[in-house]
Amino acid sequence: MIRLSVDAMGGDLGLDATVPASVKIAKENADTSIVLVGDESKIKAALEAHSAPSSISVQHASEVVEMQDSPSFALRKKKDSSMRVAINLVSQGAADACISSGNTGALMATARFVLKTIQGIERPAICSALPKLKGFTYMLDLGANIDSRSDILFQFGLMGSILVQTLESKQNPSVRLLNIGVEELKGNDTIKAAAELFRGSDLNYQGFVEPNDLYLGDTDLVVCDGFIGNIALKASEGVAQMILGVVKDEFTRSVYSKGAAMVSAPVLKSIKSRLDHRRYNGASLLGLRGSVVKSHGGSDAYAFENALNVAREEVREDLVTRIENSIVAMQD
Repeated sequence: MIRLSVDAMGGDLGLDATVPASVKIAKENADTSIVLVGDESKIKAALEAHSAPSSISVQHASEVVEMQDSPSFALRKKKDSSMRVAINLVSQGAADACISSGNTGALMATARFVLKTIQGIERPAICSALPKLKGFTYMLDLGANIDSRSDILFQFGLMGSILVQTLESKQNPSVRLLNIGVEELKGNDTIKAAAELFRGSDLNYQGFVEPNDLYLGDTDLVVCDGFIGNIALKASEGVAQMILGVVKDEFTRSVYSKGAAMVSAPVLKSIKSRLDHRRYNGASLLGLRGSVVKSHGGSDAYAFENALNVAREEVREDLVTRIENSIVAMQD
């Protein structure tokens, strides 16, 4: 049985997203049980409205980590928050993975404090799949670490490579460092030093990759620090939404364009689906002694459902143990 603990109160939509998504996953997957953590009375009322199965239970938590709370404040002052209690369940062995749409900084700080990092890993990193013309590109770090040394970037690459091997069944995934150019002389000293570490490893390192190749190339894993990664991710989401907006505007501009839209409806629906960032929701917090998945703060039920599936896959494939074993093997 896969056991998931959900920060039911986190994110912009809170229960409006977490409850229907959890109910749908529980109904469709007999091997999954879910604990919804948060205000018990509110959660139970929401569950009644969605005819929840018996595989969903409730764990009361009296506090909520707000989006404006600093990580240190959430860690010190909100010890009974839905986020903290959900992570505690993983630490106590009562759940296999935790999923939250809440404050990213608070989630990372709390998860790191409660679960600790895998021996040999200095900093956890956020990793997620990004769509490309064919398949996916995984990228990390997406915001957990603003500034990272070269050896930290190498640790990111190792963990991300194991993630791709595990979730995509690729035995030797390609790895590249995000840089302003593909030439070896390009980039700052940190990137150049990281490249040396990658070249001296057993990873399938293939050099630098430029941002424009994130969605056009054939790289399986892209490594960068959290500052660059977060900017790249949010810029990409904005571009995708702009493209969808432009297409909608043009097809509703006149009677003729509306007619063309009706004829093109199946193609337009497919384009919208491929560019919908909700399909790729669910970022893994790699490097922790437990599975934690970060859902986008603005996630609706559909997006949160995808984050739950990411957590289910991590648990099913025992991702944390695989990373631990690989780090130990590298140190021997």
